[in-house]
Amino acid sequence: MDNADAYLFDMDGTLVDSHAVVEAVWTEFCQRHGLDPRAVLAFAHGRQAGDTVAHFLPALTDSAQAELVAGLLAAEVARTDGIVEVPGARRLLAALAERGAGVAIVTSASRELALARLNAAGVGVPQVIVAAEDVECGKPDPSCYLLAASRLGAPIERCVVFEDAEAGLAAAIASGARVVVVGSHVSALTDGLERIGDYAGAVPGVEDAPVAS
Repeated sequence: MDNADAYLFDMDGTLVDSHAVVEAVWTEFCQRHGLDPRAVLAFAHGRQAGDTVAHFLPALTDSAQAELVAGLLAAEVARTDGIVEVPGARRLLAALAERGAGVAIVTSASRELALARLNAAGVGVPQVIVAAEDVECGKPDPSCYLLAASRLGAPIERCVVFEDAEAGLAAAIASGARVVVVGSHVSALTDGLERIGDYAGAVPGVEDAPVAS
């Protein structure tokens, strides 16, 4: 991957391990609204909170949905205990910054939440963040990745995207970028894609990360 012009990273599950917090906040939400946490969490992973609320509570007015999303955001921002880096993420981003490589985080979280989690995990904040409020349509729409590439001045075809969730993978593939799966997620979308478990084996530079087809 040493010939890439830019590196685009999803955040939750890709750079930051926030699984316990996300599961707790959404489970409490489901209990309040009589929803199945397993179904909601399966849908929510990689998507904007507003899209998940609208999907499971479509009868609510827009203002009521917005109020619920604001409450979810406040709960998630306030809970940073237990949030850690995906192994090797901090070292990898620092190495890319030292090289002067173009790096962006492309997340379905709000900017406020993204900064809270990145700082809690000690991962560092790259030069570009594309957050939920920066795009009209969230993942699986590819516009977030296209916007990140544009902000870095890189053709999307020369960008590498690191993703861990179905919605994010769909967005990344549709954008035309080279896609690397981070973690264990398997679906029809992941067939033939490169994969890494984490970045723990990486030496300075993405091209040296342990990548397998």
